[in-house]
Amino acid sequence: MIANRQREARFKDWLNEYRGIFHRIARAYAWTPEDQADLFQEMAAQLWRSLPGFKAQCQPVTWVYRVCLNTALGWRRDSARQPAFAKLDRERIDLAPAVEPRPGWTYENDELLARLYAHIRELPAGERSLVLLFLDGLSYREIGDLTGLTENHVGVALSRARQKLAASFKEVRDEL
Repeated sequence: MIANRQREARFKDWLNEYRGIFHRIARAYAWTPEDQADLFQEMAAQLWRSLPGFKAQCQPVTWVYRVCLNTALGWRRDSARQPAFAKLDRERIDLAPAVEPRPGWTYENDELLARLYAHIRELPAGERSLVLLFLDGLSYREIGDLTGLTENHVGVALSRARQKLAASFKEVRDEL
C-alpha cells in the first residue's frame, strides 16, 4: 500500500503525463463534449481509486490504459441504460474542435479528426479499443498485453475494424 502523499504525487504525475490517453478515450466513447468531460472525470476518479492496486508488474501507461478503457466500457454500458437522447445535433457534435489542438492544426484537421472519431464510435466497443490503442502507436504485442488477446487475434480484429472504417469513409466519399 502506498502512502497518501506518494499516491497523490503519482496520480498527479500520471494524470499530466497521460492526459492525452484520457482525452482520446473520452472522445471515442462519448458523443458530446459534456459527456466527454464527464467520462474524463470518471476515468480520473477510477485511476485514483485503483492506484493502491498498482503493483508495478506492468508499465504505468499500461495500467492507465486498462483503467481508462475499462472505465469507458462500463460508463458506456451505464449510459446505454439511460434514456437515449435524440441525436439531433450529431453534425455539430461530430465537427466539434479537437480536444488537444497542436501548433499548425487547422479547421480541416479538426473536421477530419472529428469524422474519424464519429466512425470509431460506431465500432463495437472491443474494436474501438483496439483501434484507439493502434492509433496511439502500440504494437500488436502491447495491445495484446493490454487486452488479453494474442498478437494474431489483435491483427485479425484490427484488420476487420480497419475494413469497417474504410467502408464507412467510402460511404461518406460516395455521398460527396
